Amino acid sequence: MSRKSSQKFETEREPVVSSRAVVAANQPIASAAGISMLAAGGNVADAAVATVFTCGVVEPQMVGPLGGGYAVHRDSNGEITVLDFYAEGPGLATEHLYEPDPAAGFGMVKGDKNQTGHLASGIPGNAKGWIRLHELKGSLPLSQVLAPAISAAENGFPISSYLRYSIANTREQLSMFPESANTFLHNGEVPPVGHRLVQREAAESLRLFAEMGSDAVYKGPIGKALVVEMEAGQGLVTQADLDQYEVRQPEPIRGTYRGLDIIGTPLTSGGGLLNMLGLNILENFDVRSLGFGTAKYWHLLIETLKIMFADRAKFLGDPKFVDFPHDALLDKSYAKFRASQIRMDQPGIPEGGDPASVTSGHTTHLSIMAADGSAVTMTTTLNNSFGGRVMVPGTGLLINNNMALFNPNPGLPNSVGPYKRMLTATAATVVEREGAPLFAIGTPGGIRIFPTVLQGIINVIDHEMSLQEAVEAPRIWASGNTVEFESICDPSVISELERMGHNMFELAVIANSMNAVQMDQNSGLLTAATCWRGDGQPAGLSGAFAKHRDDWFG
Repeated sequence: MSRKSSQKFETEREPVVSSRAVVAANQPIASAAGISMLAAGGNVADAAVATVFTCGVVEPQMVGPLGGGYAVHRDSNGEITVLDFYAEGPGLATEHLYEPDPAAGFGMVKGDKNQTGHLASGIPGNAKGWIRLHELKGSLPLSQVLAPAISAAENGFPISSYLRYSIANTREQLSMFPESANTFLHNGEVPPVGHRLVQREAAESLRLFAEMGSDAVYKGPIGKALVVEMEAGQGLVTQADLDQYEVRQPEPIRGTYRGLDIIGTPLTSGGGLLNMLGLNILENFDVRSLGFGTAKYWHLLIETLKIMFADRAKFLGDPKFVDFPHDALLDKSYAKFRASQIRMDQPGIPEGGDPASVTSGHTTHLSIMAADGSAVTMTTTLNNSFGGRVMVPGTGLLINNNMALFNPNPGLPNSVGPYKRMLTATAATVVEREGAPLFAIGTPGGIRIFPTVLQGIINVIDHEMSLQEAVEAPRIWASGNTVEFESICDPSVISELERMGHNMFELAVIANSMNAVQMDQNSGLLTAATCWRGDGQPAGLSGAFAKHRDDWFG
């Protein structure tokens, strides 16, 4: 049911407000898995690992153990740990691996080889990253943490209309690979809504994770099966690649915006750095007085995003391979200079950057917070829907197609390279006030992730939206001449932007189901919100155990 909002739009969903803990994930079974860990006495890391492994079962188009991602963990004392477990280019990968096909679109290559099939897969990182989070911060046995995912895989769950839509959209590619077709198609056809999807081989793989940890992939039978399949399909991932893979633990991106502390993911996730650049630019303007959804507000945001994408294309790549002006890009004086280049009466000339392309939401995000101030915000993916669409025989697990995130042209900061991590757009973010947690936020959505998270942040801070309003609010996206806007945007405002000179292009959805968690620093109550753009449903834990009374015992 739509709800009246303090803004010029109506929200579709209700948030959850709880006293002990909240989980916001993009599938209700996954949110329930996380809350069950907290109810059992576990912590936010246990909840995050239970949630994300369950997402790999109930959102198979979005994520799985053979993908990659990033996590930000906040201890109750405020200590931040960032884990970078994104995919890497295999050792045999070179910058001439693919033949670019610019006629097909930005980043596309001849034969679709960086999108579908074995050559699209980078070295996976999810399994190692998820379990590293548990090793560093978890408290419950891994077997207990993985139990909800195992149950969902073995007993099945009803397919939603969203999952059915995803299967229908990739039916042709899934049909190319027998294991994938046998799992996700029903007698060769797209299954109906409500059809129970059972994944028994995936359940067996999850049991291996419970027994062996990430060694099940990097030293054990799942990895061996992956390497055999790669050899059969002329992919590049080898056992040597798995042997050398390590989870990185970089320092987070840190900055301030209007007196609040912003903590985000560093490279090769460019989202944290770019969002800090964007916030530093916006700090030079009175964003609140422009009003949400007005032509002047959207214009300012469009021009800011164009600058962010220009600097992304010019400077950013894997910091192990590319030197870039990290400190300069985060300097508020640089942002002030960039802000001075924005004219509020007309569009600026794009400096370059990723051109507009077909929207993508094929990733998942989860945000978790407990009453003690601990939190996890994690974005993790197979990249495109069902990744490379190849299921490793006997494992029930899909390969990723993260190689599509490299620029297929040689000689650039984000060109393909061996043991190089591709530039991504993820932007898992924690916002604090005077050392106390305020909210944590993130979203799926491919190249549209960090601009969408940026909008979520300023929705809360500048426009003073509720958390539910912030994640559901209309969105725009721009990187060059074309500006994308959601169909729920005010058409009269879009017309005004066109009169200003913006080339406006309508989409039903930009990015995907952003979710967030928040702590009220006065009451201590926790809120979790997900939006209508996905299957997300938040969950909360409230109440307390019985209050002790001496007279109970005579």
